[in-house]
Amino acid sequence: MFHFFPLFIIFFLGMIVGSFLNCVIYRLETGGNFLKGRSFCPHCKHELSWQDLIPIFSFLILKGKCRYCQRKIPLHYPLVELATGFLFVMIFHLSTKDFLLCSAEHSSFLECSGFQFLVPLYYLIISCFLIVVFVYDLKHFIIPDRVIYPAIFIAFLYNIFHSLFIIHNSKFLVQSLSSAFVAALFFLLIVLISRGRWMGVGDIKLAFLMGLFLGWPNILVALFLAFFIGAIIGIILMILKKKTLKSEIPFGPFLVTGTFLALFFGEKLIYWYLNFVLI
Repeated sequence: MFHFFPLFIIFFLGMIVGSFLNCVIYRLETGGNFLKGRSFCPHCKHELSWQDLIPIFSFLILKGKCRYCQRKIPLHYPLVELATGFLFVMIFHLSTKDFLLCSAEHSSFLECSGFQFLVPLYYLIISCFLIVVFVYDLKHFIIPDRVIYPAIFIAFLYNIFHSLFIIHNSKFLVQSLSSAFVAALFFLLIVLISRGRWMGVGDIKLAFLMGLFLGWPNILVALFLAFFIGAIIGIILMILKKKTLKSEIPFGPFLVTGTFLALFFGEKLIYWYLNFVLI
């Protein structure tokens, strides 16, 4: 129970953030300001009280319906809350492992404690941007500039700070920028060759963010997984006759999925692949 309680707190905090991200996604759709105003039902516009805003629990208690108009609450609301909660726990686990590695490599506790604080915060912030991109692109087939540009700016600043003040090695910044430009150039070529039929400009910007966020070689893992998962889902949709070869499918969600998989499992996948090839 002692070990479970902090994980539950982190998970519930993540769900609260996920509830806020739902607000951000909705107000991006409507052009509203997500920093002002009370939350309200998107159907009847009735302001929601605190008991309507408890992540997951309110959805379950209300049986997936608005308390005031009885219209169904879209399923992506609780799914975003759950996904954000799980991501917060995974990032906490990843950051704990990074802190242990840092402690083994450095004698300065102050340096390691700063490393421990900054990295998970950075991961959490960028992950929130990626969740918004995932849902918004899935719903509207577009990656909004109001989301992707701030995320790129934050990732760029973090990489500078990380290189200069944490690891004191400019190679990290060069590697991250190189990964970002190579990934973006790859998607730019796809857009130019297909004349925008296969990919959109938003995917180029997202690939640039992925390169900054993941670095080398995890960016390769993320892109491979994105295309692989996208191909599998596309084949399944065609078998079910939900889509055809000419149907438009947003690629942003696959890129985001590949990013998270590479973030958490990239090193293990690379290690497994190298062992498989060498054997």
